[in-house]
Amino acid sequence: MLVEDLGRRLVGLRDADRPAVVACSGGPDSLALLILAVGASLEPIAVHVDHGLRDGSDAESEVVADVAARFEVPFVAETAHVEAGPNLEARARQARYAALERTRRARGAPVVLVAHTADDQAETVLLNLLRGGASAGLGGMPERRGTLVRPLLGVRRAETEALCAEVGLVPVRDPTNDDTRLRRNWIRHDVVPLLSAGAARDVVPILSRQAALFRAESEFLDELARASWSPDGTASSVELRRLPTVLARRAVRLWLGPPPPSLADVERVLAVAGGECRATEVAGGRRVWRSRGRLHAERGTVTP
Repeated sequence: MLVEDLGRRLVGLRDADRPAVVACSGGPDSLALLILAVGASLEPIAVHVDHGLRDGSDAESEVVADVAARFEVPFVAETAHVEAGPNLEARARQARYAALERTRRARGAPVVLVAHTADDQAETVLLNLLRGGASAGLGGMPERRGTLVRPLLGVRRAETEALCAEVGLVPVRDPTNDDTRLRRNWIRHDVVPLLSAGAARDVVPILSRQAALFRAESEFLDELARASWSPDGTASSVELRRLPTVLARRAVRLWLGPPPPSLADVERVLAVAGGECRATEVAGGRRVWRSRGRLHAERGTVTP
């Protein structure tokens, strides 16, 4: 059975990851993840988050509730309303993860499982390439980051749809996924097929493998770059100057944290470290300054 085959290909999970909160929109990927979590004895808790952005979203919650009841797993309906406006996708994602984290804590679950597939990984790599995401961005999404786990990164979208069909589930179809005015959808429906046709091969596995290589290298470089950090939250301007430029830039980017600083921001911070100026402003309204050979940053105005 397909459920057994896909179950053997889950990634990022550990023996202690139970009970597991499963983010479940009702789409084929998340329903497949819920089924596989049941098969893997992860004691899943199905959580649907309604952003209130579309008419009929309450019906989608009912679909997830019915599937959860069929597989005898707990179901939680969360609401995370997001107002229309700029950066809607990013704000909705942030609100969704916050709602999932609330449920995780309330239920005493060690992890939240989300249903990103290999196809999502390939799209993310291309998105980050267009954004100028450097090597860290080209590494795409990790299998695991903190309490967030992506077990389906080794599974294709077509396989999740096939699994739902095999067990007789009719997933929710989000009409916004067909709107190519949204960049990810444009990459999904136009760019990836065009690249595959031009390369005369499926580019999704290629991009996924490249992401894994970039991510491993990026994590290694991150560890080297943190040499200039200090437990008190400052950074040594002396250590930064000693690092090769590529590591110094990475150290500054990691030290500043979100929102991601631009290359221009990073270069200004390095100029402060090098004594070319005493202070500078960076993304998020933060101020960085040098005092007694150390860099300090005001972080109070930053919203994670």
